[in-house]
Amino acid sequence: MNQVVAGEDQVSEIMENEEISDAMSESNEIVSASNCFHHFVANGFSKLDQSSLESCIIQTSVSQNLHMAKKTRVVAIHKNMNTSRSWQIRAHSFRVSIKAVADKCGGDANVGYAWYGASGDEISEIVTHGFSWRIKSAAVTHNISLSPAKHLLDSVLSSTVDENGLRHLLLCRVILGKQEVVTGDSSHQFHPSSPEFDSGVDDISAPTKYMVWNCRLNFSILPCYIVSFEAPYLSESKIIKPISSWITFPTLISILSRFLDQSRMASLKKQYTDFKEKRITRPQMIQRVKQIAGNQGLSAILKMYTDKDLQVSSSSSRRRAVMRVV
Repeated sequence: MNQVVAGEDQVSEIMENEEISDAMSESNEIVSASNCFHHFVANGFSKLDQSSLESCIIQTSVSQNLHMAKKTRVVAIHKNMNTSRSWQIRAHSFRVSIKAVADKCGGDANVGYAWYGASGDEISEIVTHGFSWRIKSAAVTHNISLSPAKHLLDSVLSSTVDENGLRHLLLCRVILGKQEVVTGDSSHQFHPSSPEFDSGVDDISAPTKYMVWNCRLNFSILPCYIVSFEAPYLSESKIIKPISSWITFPTLISILSRFLDQSRMASLKKQYTDFKEKRITRPQMIQRVKQIAGNQGLSAILKMYTDKDLQVSSSSSRRRAVMRVV
């Protein structure tokens, strides 16, 4: 059977890393629990050697895009090497879909890598049965969200800690085709708004979220790698109270600039300008900050910083705009 996943050159190209670092040299020790990855291995996912090109590319991408290299420890990366009949069918369906979407879209199926974060149990179900098993439990949501290769924070926050203290992410190939903007109030949408579209995004020019409809899960997403990592700075609670209760808007904007893309930073700065010019109120500014950064992501980011990182001098803090994050 042809390999299910793309080769190293394709991984390097799509992940868009210009340099390969040896960041894994001190961060890829096997956890003590010998059966930690048993289910992955049983389903045809083979552990990559820490010195392989693919491992270095993926590890570098995680470290660079999270900006948390010292606080995130990649423990293992498993690659999909499954040669079973069911995986042959999945891989064949994926290739056929690429051709069909490419023909429809003028030759380019717009295939890319994307991250999916979930509990270890859910990822085990996916590697066993594929994403289609979700449809049975999808009473509320009609699509699944994945993070583009360069914006994996949302997927990290969607992952949960297993009994070994590890979180797991799937790195998948996704057929995106022609995309349409899907807003937060589109929960009633069960499928693309017209045959013209193949997937959804939150922003056409600078997407931070891909949406694949349940009706297309069987042939639009192919799991390629499982990345297992430790992230002790993340709390299991959905709302994480920062160490410092108060923070100035300029300080917050400076911190968020390390994590948000240019589009969201431009929007954030515009909101702050509107606030300074009294076009919006402080409560409105706080709400818009949370909408732009994401409440859970905002809380997790602030959790990483100490009081010293967040505080400005007491002589100036009372004269500057502040917000309380709860």
